[in-house]
Amino acid sequence: MHLLRLGPSLARLGVRLCHQSVYSSHGTLRNVVVDLGEKKLDISVGKFARFADGAAVIQLGDTSVLVSAVSKTKPSATQFMPLVVDYRQKAAAAGRIPTNHLRREMGTTDNEILTSRLIDRAIRPLFPAGYFYDTQILCNLLAVDGVNDPDVLAINGASAALALSDIPWDGPIGAVRVGLIDREFLVNPTRKEMTSSILNLVVAGSPGGQVVMIEASGENVLQQDFCHAVKVGVKHTQQIILAIQKLAREQKVSKRTPVKIFSPPADMVSHTRQSAEERIYSVFTNFTLDKISRDEAINKVRLETEESLKERFPHAEAYDYMESFNTVSKEVFRNLVLNEYRRCDGRALTALRDISCDVDLFKPLHGSALFQRGQTQVLCSVTFDSLQSSIKTDIVTTALSGIKDKNFMLHYEFPPYATNEVGKVGGINRRELGHGALAEKSLRSIIPKDFPFTIRVTAEVLESNGSSSMASACAGSLALMDAGVPISSAVAGVAIGLISKPNPDKPAEIQDYRLLTDILGIEDYLGDMDFKLSGTAKGITALQADVKIPGLPLKVVMEAIQQATTAKREILGIMSQTIAKPRANRKKNGPLVENVRVPVSRRARFVGPGGYNLRRLQAETGVTISQVDEETFSVFAPTPGAMNEAQEFINEICKDDQDLQLEFGAVYTATIMEIRDIGVMVKLYPNMSAVLLHNSQLDNKRIKHPSALGLEVGQQIQVKYFGRDPTDGRMRLSRKVLQSPAAIVVKTLNENQSITMGV
Repeated sequence: MHLLRLGPSLARLGVRLCHQSVYSSHGTLRNVVVDLGEKKLDISVGKFARFADGAAVIQLGDTSVLVSAVSKTKPSATQFMPLVVDYRQKAAAAGRIPTNHLRREMGTTDNEILTSRLIDRAIRPLFPAGYFYDTQILCNLLAVDGVNDPDVLAINGASAALALSDIPWDGPIGAVRVGLIDREFLVNPTRKEMTSSILNLVVAGSPGGQVVMIEASGENVLQQDFCHAVKVGVKHTQQIILAIQKLAREQKVSKRTPVKIFSPPADMVSHTRQSAEERIYSVFTNFTLDKISRDEAINKVRLETEESLKERFPHAEAYDYMESFNTVSKEVFRNLVLNEYRRCDGRALTALRDISCDVDLFKPLHGSALFQRGQTQVLCSVTFDSLQSSIKTDIVTTALSGIKDKNFMLHYEFPPYATNEVGKVGGINRRELGHGALAEKSLRSIIPKDFPFTIRVTAEVLESNGSSSMASACAGSLALMDAGVPISSAVAGVAIGLISKPNPDKPAEIQDYRLLTDILGIEDYLGDMDFKLSGTAKGITALQADVKIPGLPLKVVMEAIQQATTAKREILGIMSQTIAKPRANRKKNGPLVENVRVPVSRRARFVGPGGYNLRRLQAETGVTISQVDEETFSVFAPTPGAMNEAQEFINEICKDDQDLQLEFGAVYTATIMEIRDIGVMVKLYPNMSAVLLHNSQLDNKRIKHPSALGLEVGQQIQVKYFGRDPTDGRMRLSRKVLQSPAAIVVKTLNENQSITMGV
């Protein structure tokens, strides 16, 4: 029994010893420095996380990121590449403590998820086809200097960790950020420099000067400038690639041989080709089919083919049946484009789908638009709110970007019915967040910086058959114009696809290719690229390239940008037929912002005890009130009706007898309205609000309660007026200064008259 219990422990110990012995022979601390102009990128391995399959620390300035890579040696139950990338921002790295109630990192922020997706898209294309092994990349922020962004460092760290591990991966890659300031291109600009840059481009390159990923946003960047920025970025990625390759040679890295690379048997593929190729071809050349009917027709052929395969190959696995059909289906689809220049819906390679637009769909909304492109349909609504409702970023993102809040946001929703499916509703997944962020980047630069409201655009995908994020950018632009937002120009977006044929002698090179404008969902799924570009008639505002092959030649990237630019202009022309420019005025039911001047003397009454009046005003009318300066408050109302209610409320609260001027040092007759422990509440005239006469000002002798003087509610007493407190505007009254027998003049006030009496 003891031996049985000891066995598993020894097995675990053996694994650890094995890892440790690997480190002792190859784990010497090594580093290499990459010269990126004025900056030095330091890549070091062999000191941290030595039990991981691969780990590297990337440092630029005083910003450091540790990236680890681990991949299981047994295949996953899922039949796809199960890659998970997690980028985490640690508050300690920025010298901060989390502000939540537990004072520790909880959940993931939007910035962490978007950065994780950025890394994933850069490294995923280089894993071998059929490598279905759970693989995890963890990016741990070690230190942040507030000058250099860690996201690009994390991409390079993932590349180094994978390249220096035994995990099968066809890297390395390199990544840089490129900015554009005064016609000058900067590589890995600082945070301060980025505030002046009209371009934020992240490009990842593979060996040979090819592109594997592009993520960019800009302020109407000209096409030629954008193309040049991509070339500059790719050039600098090659230096990083060479440095990682040098480390790999020094470490004498050898890649593991997987237990199994998942690919269908050649004889099953051959049988499928013979039995199903013609039927698949007939489906893809039937241009009358739409998305649903085409899927149904293909599924019918699939089921019949799988039955035939099961009879012929009874001992094969379920994956082999399915993937044999997928392989032949993909061949037929791609050959149709490559050899016959035909698409499954009958369009020419550069033709757009039919587009229709509509605005002002629902009167109560501040702005709305419906954009239909083929079978992709997006409904966008615009909502205005106060500037106080802007998004507040977390403390680490603030430390990294310097942006504490933003008053423009686009939220993308993709319900299951958009693809005729049943699924979970609510919450947000990484895909929705990423697509929404891209559409938001597309529109952000056209929003006026001095707009008096926070703007929220909601993009709901009602039908989806490809390029819903770019349709969201188009619908969002239309909705903003419908809402009367004075945007600088309209924005349109389009997706470009790629069908390529690899070189038989050099599989990493492309022998032939076709670019497809405005791709369908199936063209994205069976193609090699999803290249999304948006912009105005003048320039580019956002670009995202997802590449599914190990690398994309610069020539293809430049052609894709040109083809997308041509399509973008055509879409803008169609959109302008519905609405060509922003409405001159916002809709009548839209929000209002007005400034209210409240004199210091009435501020206390306006705010109320502990802010009671303000909270009551906001609860009853729905307005939002914020203080602008000492005497001015900004009132935001979601509708004109709410503003009218608020104005009546404010007038009533601040109502006072403006004609009555109290004289400093004069004595008035006050009426006691309430007895309190600390004093009495008194009024000098009927229309005023009661003010406190403190115990310390009631009598020359010290008292603990007003009852000690026999004071009662309704009793009239003489008080002397000493003006108003300069800080809170409250009246300063005193009774005790009148306890001397000197003659006084009592002034009695009411709403209509002022009478002076001699005493």
